[in-house]
Amino acid sequence: QVQLVESGGGLVQAGGSLRLSCAASGRAFSLYYMGWFRQAPGKEREFVAAISWNGGSTSIADSMKGRFTISRDNAKKTVYLQMNSLKSEDTAVYCCAAGRGGSYSSGYSSEYNYWGQGTQVTVSS
Repeated sequence: QVQLVESGGGLVQAGGSLRLSCAASGRAFSLYYMGWFRQAPGKEREFVAAISWNGGSTSIADSMKGRFTISRDNAKKTVYLQMNSLKSEDTAVYCCAAGRGGSYSSGYSSEYNYWGQGTQVTVSS
């Protein structure tokens, strides 16, 4: 069992930056690949980024490449999402997720077993 708690969201102007954190509790965090998804009002959940269990491989959604970076610190049981050059269309609730036994880079939410509650990111234009 893994519990996930996101933090770091807030209101930022377009062009600004935010770093989201996702703190995990429970055992064996380092065995899970981790992902970030987002959901804007009236839209479906969207894959943002994912990282392998040891941080050696990452996957970023095409629309966010060059702006977003995912990283993890297994000693701290935390995964991060650095978001730069934010746009108004990045406004959404961002959730982190943990998974095992699937494909971290597929981008499918069904590959993940545990989810956090999410943190709101609002980008003003």
